[in-house]
Amino acid sequence: MFSRVPKRKSDELNGEATNGEAEVKPEEDITEEVHEEKRLKTEAEKPDTENTTNSKIKPVSAAKTPPPKCPDCRQYLDDSDLKFFQGDPDDALDEPEMLTDERLSLFDANEDGFESYEDLPQHKITNFSVYDKHGHLCPFDSGLIEKNVELYFSCAVKPIYDDNPCMDGGVPAKKLGPINAWWITGFDGGEKALIGFTTAFADYILMDPSEEYSLIFALMQEKIYMSKIVVEFLQKNQDSTYEDLLNKIETTVPPAGLNFNRFTEDTLLRHAQFVVEQMESYDEAGDSDEQPIIITPCMRDLIKLAGVTLGKRRQAIRHPTKIEKDSKGPTKATTTKLVYQIFDTFFSDQIDQNNKDGGGVKRHRCGVCEVCQAPDCGKCSACKDMIKFGGSGRSKQACQKRRCPNLAVKEAEDDENMDEEEVLPVLKETKKMSQAKKKKQTKNKISWVGEPVKEYYMKVRVENEIVEVGDCVSVSPADPSHPLYLARITALWEDGEKMFHAHWFCRGTDTVLGESSDPLELFLVDECEDMQLSFVQGKVNVFYKAPSENWFMEGGMDDDIKVIEDDGESFFYQLLYDGDCARFESPPKVTPSEDRKYKFCASCVRNKERDVQEVPSVYEPLEDEENDPKVFYGLATLKGEQYRVGDSVYLPPEAFNFALKVVSTVKRSHRKDDADEDLYPEYYRKSSDYIKGSNLDAPEPFRVGRIKEVFCNRRCDGKPDRMEIKLRLYKFYRPENTHKGPKGAYHSDINQLYWSDEEVTVNMAEVLGRCQVEYAEDLVESVQDYSSRGPDRFYFLEAYNARTKSFEDPPNHARSAVHKGKGKGKGKGKGKAASQELQDQEPQETTVPKLRTLDVFSGCGGLSEGFHQAGISETNWAIEMWDPAAQAFRLNNPGTTVFTEDCNVLLKLVMSGEKTNSLGQKLPQKGDVEMLCGGPPCQGFSGMNRFNSRTYSKFKNSLVVSYLSYCDYYRPKFFLLENVRNFVSFKRSMVLKLTLRCLVHMGYQCTFGVLQAGQYGVAQTRRRAIVLAAAPGEKLPRFPEPLHVFAPRACSLSVVVDEKKHVSNVTRGNGGVYRTITVRDTMSDLPEIRNGAAALEISYNGEPQSWFQRHIRGSQYQPILRDHICKDMSALVAARMRHIPLAPGSDWRDLPNIEVRLRDGTTTKKLRYTHFDKKNGRSGTGALKGVCSCAEGKPCDPADRQFNTLIPWCLPHTGNRHNHWAGLYGRLEWDGFFSTTVTNPEPMGKQGRVLHPEQHRVVSVRECARSQGFPDTYRFFGNVLDKHRQVGNAVPPPLSKAIGLEIKKCVLACVLVLG
Repeated sequence: MFSRVPKRKSDELNGEATNGEAEVKPEEDITEEVHEEKRLKTEAEKPDTENTTNSKIKPVSAAKTPPPKCPDCRQYLDDSDLKFFQGDPDDALDEPEMLTDERLSLFDANEDGFESYEDLPQHKITNFSVYDKHGHLCPFDSGLIEKNVELYFSCAVKPIYDDNPCMDGGVPAKKLGPINAWWITGFDGGEKALIGFTTAFADYILMDPSEEYSLIFALMQEKIYMSKIVVEFLQKNQDSTYEDLLNKIETTVPPAGLNFNRFTEDTLLRHAQFVVEQMESYDEAGDSDEQPIIITPCMRDLIKLAGVTLGKRRQAIRHPTKIEKDSKGPTKATTTKLVYQIFDTFFSDQIDQNNKDGGGVKRHRCGVCEVCQAPDCGKCSACKDMIKFGGSGRSKQACQKRRCPNLAVKEAEDDENMDEEEVLPVLKETKKMSQAKKKKQTKNKISWVGEPVKEYYMKVRVENEIVEVGDCVSVSPADPSHPLYLARITALWEDGEKMFHAHWFCRGTDTVLGESSDPLELFLVDECEDMQLSFVQGKVNVFYKAPSENWFMEGGMDDDIKVIEDDGESFFYQLLYDGDCARFESPPKVTPSEDRKYKFCASCVRNKERDVQEVPSVYEPLEDEENDPKVFYGLATLKGEQYRVGDSVYLPPEAFNFALKVVSTVKRSHRKDDADEDLYPEYYRKSSDYIKGSNLDAPEPFRVGRIKEVFCNRRCDGKPDRMEIKLRLYKFYRPENTHKGPKGAYHSDINQLYWSDEEVTVNMAEVLGRCQVEYAEDLVESVQDYSSRGPDRFYFLEAYNARTKSFEDPPNHARSAVHKGKGKGKGKGKGKAASQELQDQEPQETTVPKLRTLDVFSGCGGLSEGFHQAGISETNWAIEMWDPAAQAFRLNNPGTTVFTEDCNVLLKLVMSGEKTNSLGQKLPQKGDVEMLCGGPPCQGFSGMNRFNSRTYSKFKNSLVVSYLSYCDYYRPKFFLLENVRNFVSFKRSMVLKLTLRCLVHMGYQCTFGVLQAGQYGVAQTRRRAIVLAAAPGEKLPRFPEPLHVFAPRACSLSVVVDEKKHVSNVTRGNGGVYRTITVRDTMSDLPEIRNGAAALEISYNGEPQSWFQRHIRGSQYQPILRDHICKDMSALVAARMRHIPLAPGSDWRDLPNIEVRLRDGTTTKKLRYTHFDKKNGRSGTGALKGVCSCAEGKPCDPADRQFNTLIPWCLPHTGNRHNHWAGLYGRLEWDGFFSTTVTNPEPMGKQGRVLHPEQHRVVSVRECARSQGFPDTYRFFGNVLDKHRQVGNAVPPPLSKAIGLEIKKCVLACVLVLG
């Protein structure tokens, strides 16, 4: 087996190893753990010093030099853990003598077995120890060999065929070496890596170490095994996150004989440099057109966190871990012809364009790393094509050995972070088309045809063409590079000049579709203007492409995506486009009356309607006295809503204040000025007062008032001033506006108010909408039932007197919602009115049919759950490939057919006419699916900057394309695509554009927007991109208005596409009907549990405290709390969590630098600060702040790494360039909110704020489920990590419920029209 192990010649090796520069080599290690403790004690006694001439440093105390290090192995000489080699047995032989020992001879006297005399002999060694020339035992994998440090080893040498690691039959050997190289040659068929040394005389394969060397060698084996796990995992899961990788590592049981019982995140970070280098080797062996694993999201996070140096030479590692490359490409997407043709046409054009352009200016190198500085190898396929190596020079590919990893990672990072800034740049307002058009006059002859009717003509001759009202014409742009402008003529008249009224069309390139649009498709827009006929160039044909009678059944049958032939003069349109909100809708049907035929413009009509709605109007004047300075009215209108006396309204928080000034939460600084810098050496990094997840900046919810009077003031001429319509209101207090403050709100219902007789006058124009406020005693149903029937429903039980700070029975007039005239009506009780109103609304509840729904990529069912709560859908079918999530979906939706297989396979079956799948489950057929919803995973797009054949293949076979094919085949009435916020930015928004392009071509009305889940009732920031579509004949839903106020930093929801800013249709901005939901609201009632709690069912041990808790527990008969379980973190992580303070904003920077005894009986080390930090200087006591030579601006030195410290070494190592890793090991704040709930809560993961506000553990599955808004009765399936993943991947049900209610409004509108 081993005879095939390639040999390395010693002369080659020496040449490679003497590279002049100090090379930073694979992950150092490990010995640090063995000899750390003494070093730390020494440091406590003697502060370190640093030779520096920085004048700013105050001479605080006498600086002392760090303890001396061995010049060879770099270990501290005063470290009690520093071990010496114990010496060789008396019969040990020197290397040349040992090699001639007959016990090692493979052959008889003849040497025919050797291929050549240059080949080195190979042997195995056991009971080995490695040491430097001073006799210090040291690791051989920490870069010492690469720096030409002489390392020797003593052992028993055995013949290559002997697999027995015992000493019997071995030749004792002493001081073999020096070692020229060490290498890995794969695995021994099990889990143990085969490692070898090369000396000038032979190759040696290692078996068992000596007892004294076993700890050092175990860490070496651990590191190699770790790289094997990571390479194998990422090979098959390139889209996984850092948290997913940790999940894999923590659930992998270490193989027997490797001396450790579990893998942890610390294991991964300790060996990160080596693991990443193995990845680079793996990528180098790959095809040049494959996406390198090094740029996957998971690896980028690891590189940042661990401070890995990329692009290092790895020649010393003879054979990187050999793992068979996974030759499978992306699974072929099942697509309909329409979807395939759109993607195929677009990408072919893009790739051709890129090839023509040479892709623009491309940087191939960072120029700094060792990979960049190496010469071209001359051997790879890219080099062979280079002219200098005799090739054609056509491919223009960089040498495969010189692909710069730094640049690849940076490009991927830039691509993913695109448009993800919290605050977007302010862009120029998008001008209306008519203002932006610069046109050019023609010299065409123009003459009227026929006589005018009421000054308007019906026809005109332009050159030799007759143009009539209703015809479409082209207008020349001033800029000849711009395509012709196109408009419909809606009127012709003479006014000194021959004039026409142009109702503009816009081209697809002027919409959000941009370059992905059909060049022949136009869109109606509500933009028009009067123009001179001399601008008309000629007549064009624009026809309306109406959806066919059989549209719903035509899915998947479209043979050609061409609608009409391109003759330069023919175009078609099917939709109206709203540029601000990027909404494509069916054009409203408008028919002009007979007398307006010759001057009717639909755009003018719609714009006028909108303008009228924006201005408040009053009606039904009430009798009044002449000398009254006010004129009173019974009715006012604004934005299509009617307001009467007695109605309740929303107003912005600044519309009025309350008599009682509630002590506002002062922005308090959480920084301690007197922190002990020696005890808390990282505390100085907390320079900002901003706390992630804090609600301090959250606005107040809307004010609520009841209309007492509607009036206008009289002008001097005695007429009412209708430009200034006023409302006189009674103020309602919310619980937090009373003297009880936020605590009062926490225990009260969010829709509970208090009546007050305080009055205020406001402008009608400030009103934001209507709501319903009822006296609870007068309701004919329970408060819960009343409240559950819609968001804008409030109730009050008491009145609040701010003067006496007391709660009283409401006065009689408060109980009547209908006031007469100026509010002087008599209260008559509310029962009758309430029941009347109930009767008005009941039919709405019963007449909305539930849509038969297919949920693709359903996960555990968050999206469907919200739709069920909204009462809009019945999920008949769900598709989920990951079995634990599919099982969870079944648990919660027993009536649903859940397919646990690839969606591509299912679609293929249906398209080929199958009625059932291989398990006999019935497949939905054409016409069955009325709503399609889902969130196709698309992390695979991140990090793919340019369009090339790889991008094309990945994109064309992506699940987004499969999902769009589902939509095309089934043609549902409504379609929803949910995704990460960056979906709208991937690939310069190309994923978004092509998605909308497909929907538009199918004939769908569609729009997109970004919603913040925190605005719909969860204590979590989670921005999600939503694409909505509605079939022809249906009404396109609007995005729901925010219900809850939320932190403004997290509510940047506009989207920039091609430098144009698009906003969703939301009109109330960051305002909200209710207060924000906090962590306290979410989980303060859950019983205390410990790290690793695993009891699946426990008792609540208490009543719900907040409205959210009452709501989320539901009305379950037996109150059993399920899944309040949390991950069992390692002993070291548990100790760190115990030492994070409970104050808001606490994280790893608050950790003390102390030794702590862990629960497994071991003791941590203190972190040593050994280098001057150029950026941060020294502490106030003169102590150093750097933990690695890179703090001084030098390359990283593997010998500087430290492990098993309370303060994780990697965080101060890379903190300067990563915002000090703010939030890692962070606690949630009771009055704040969760960061985006992730699939695996890790204190050093992307969302590090995962510690309970008061308990020393990470958040539980149930706490995460509540942060997503899942009811407590909702079930999850599998182990604790499976359940976390189900929760983290889900759509928050309150968000999907809000969207579902908007879809419900559209269905209802159609039902009423048809009814």
